[in-house]
Amino acid sequence: MADLWLLLLLAVSAVCALRARRAPRFSNKAQKAAAYTYPPGLEPYPLIGHLPQFLANRHRILDWMTEALERQSTCTFVLRRPGGVRGAITANPANVEHFLRSSFDKYPKGPRFASLLHDFLGRGIFNADGDAWRAQRKVASHEFNTRSLRAFVARCVHAELHGRLLPLLRRHAAAPGSCLDLQDVLEQFAFDNICCVAFDHDPRQLPDAGDADDATAANAGSSFADAFRDAANLSAGRFRYAVPGFWRIKKALNVGSERRLRESIAMVHDFADGIIRSRREEMTKDVFEKQDLLSRFMASQDESYSESEVPLRDVVISFLLAGRETTSSALTWFFWLLSSRPDVQRRIRDEVAAVRARQDDKVVGFDLEELREMHYVHAAITESMRLYPPVPLNTLRAEADDVLPDGTAVQAGWFVAYNSYAMGRMESAWGRDAREYRPERWLSPGDETFRPDSPYRFVAFHAGPRVCLGKEMAYIQMKSIVACVLEELDVVVHGAYQPRQVTSLTLRMADGLPVTVTPRREYGTA
Repeated sequence: MADLWLLLLLAVSAVCALRARRAPRFSNKAQKAAAYTYPPGLEPYPLIGHLPQFLANRHRILDWMTEALERQSTCTFVLRRPGGVRGAITANPANVEHFLRSSFDKYPKGPRFASLLHDFLGRGIFNADGDAWRAQRKVASHEFNTRSLRAFVARCVHAELHGRLLPLLRRHAAAPGSCLDLQDVLEQFAFDNICCVAFDHDPRQLPDAGDADDATAANAGSSFADAFRDAANLSAGRFRYAVPGFWRIKKALNVGSERRLRESIAMVHDFADGIIRSRREEMTKDVFEKQDLLSRFMASQDESYSESEVPLRDVVISFLLAGRETTSSALTWFFWLLSSRPDVQRRIRDEVAAVRARQDDKVVGFDLEELREMHYVHAAITESMRLYPPVPLNTLRAEADDVLPDGTAVQAGWFVAYNSYAMGRMESAWGRDAREYRPERWLSPGDETFRPDSPYRFVAFHAGPRVCLGKEMAYIQMKSIVACVLEELDVVVHGAYQPRQVTSLTLRMADGLPVTVTPRREYGTA
């Protein structure tokens, strides 16, 4: 069996090498700029490129890339993969602006990216280019900018936070020594919440406040949630193959991870299709007032779109992916960073207390305007995402030969990638304290209001025409959780816990985040 896999690897490498030999040469302009130099230890090998370095650092791939980018004066290096596949990876804000704004049409997602995720995301907005992307973006942009959607999102967050998350944490706080995986809890919260927002469905990943035993809570959507998680993780795994395209062979043979991926995707699609059929039946009734994203999309599309389940399913899955993976990742890393910074916790609680003091005594939670007043909370969450962006790496395709602003030449057909994780650690962009967690860097001197930075330097929400439409929704959810949890409870990370990173489609902790929750002594006292 091992000999068979070796032969298949050699066959794929040979095909890649043949394709590389047929690739067009640089234009004269690009040829002049194509003098690549590598620091010691980063020199590529013939045929296999940087494969040895990649394999040696696979367990710490983001930190390896960061170190490589730091050693380049341009904060960019050309990665060579087996078979002559090449691409430029950068942490240079000028290059990022070039990709995402100045030369937007020259750097689409491209067929390679789309093929890797097509089985899972289809032609959804995160996997589409050209007219297909523009059509979905137009509808999504209109809906995300409506006041009614923001209000609906706030109601969903409030119900999940006060009906499930806080009661669950209080139960653990009442049981001394009780440990829970906060990453898992936050992912369950995020999944329930985005299902509510996306198609007004409750998978009940977190138990209701009235459920005395977490394990006995109704969990009708658990199989769907598990399948969705596995489909996302296995799809992301296609990007990490040492030999590009090897996943296609496994898919054709229906073995290993590709077989599991096919089974997971089938379950996700069946569930989503059922939701869509149910919604169509509801829309035939005289009274239909649902505010979820699926209902809004179905009401906004022309007949050719609304009558086809595949595009609608792709829309649903794309929004579920964005809502489940990103905010839970951001909050997990935030609470881990906060565990070693009592000074930041103190300032957050002081700000929350000041907002709470202006409320009526009977008010539960915070409304949208009160959340906007929490500038330090906003800064503390943003600073966490600067260091631990939910999506640490984004990949595009060069449509034509080009020379980047830093002088790096790229060839048509190459991949180009910007590493958000590395960008947050570049001293050239953030100064000598780039690796320090310092929320104050986001506050204006004097009035200490939140001060946004360039979206091409802080790229956690993408930038340019593809900037994340759910940015405000994400902050509503994250600020609500941070404010309400820290106001009432202490979240203590076990010992000097150092999480291991695992890169799926988002940045997660390999072993979760073990914490102990205790009641906050000062809460409720005069």
